[in-house]
Amino acid sequence: MISLNSNQASAGSLIVVSAPSGAGKSSLLKSLLQQQPELQVSVSHTTRDMRPGEVDGEHYHFVSYDKFKQIQSENGFVEHAEVFGNFYGTAKSSLEEPLGRGKDLILEIDWQGARQVRSHFADAVTIFIAPPSIESLRERLQSRGQDSVEVIEGRMREAVSEMSHFNEYDYLIINDNFDQALRELRNVVASASLRRAQQEQRHAAMIRGLLAIN
Repeated sequence: MISLNSNQASAGSLIVVSAPSGAGKSSLLKSLLQQQPELQVSVSHTTRDMRPGEVDGEHYHFVSYDKFKQIQSENGFVEHAEVFGNFYGTAKSSLEEPLGRGKDLILEIDWQGARQVRSHFADAVTIFIAPPSIESLRERLQSRGQDSVEVIEGRMREAVSEMSHFNEYDYLIINDNFDQALRELRNVVASASLRRAQQEQRHAAMIRGLLAIN
């Protein structure tokens, strides 16, 4: 197992993406992955029940409460949290292995998780996706037709709290025009993979050859 820490650059780029509910993060990432299938999305662990249509190991690693607590006690999570009585966490192994192989990895988490991840991976690229206005966010949540007025108001309060942490991120993308936001997201991901440390890891032999004196 390759072990990485905040002082060790990996060949792959860890790209953390956060957004309030309704900002369009899932749609943007879905389109990005369709255009760039070489990207990989980190799969988190959870103790919640599997929903219809979900696949273990694809949407989440579904584990028991005892198994989750065992991994946690062994410091096996980079970040973890309790949400509505269920536990969620990102295992270190799910990041270290693909990053060590040079894969660019997308991690979808909230600001609290992003803060925890940065303490382990200082070279992580962090992106916050925001709506163009509070009004548009409310309209998007209402247009889903899935939640009551009370639930929507609760999501709005959570969204404002989430958005107050935008300044902790490297990049801010405003999802007003979807195509433009997608281009901006694609550009950030591309620039992350071209950072000197990542390129040096990927092309070490070539660089040694370029610098060799005959």
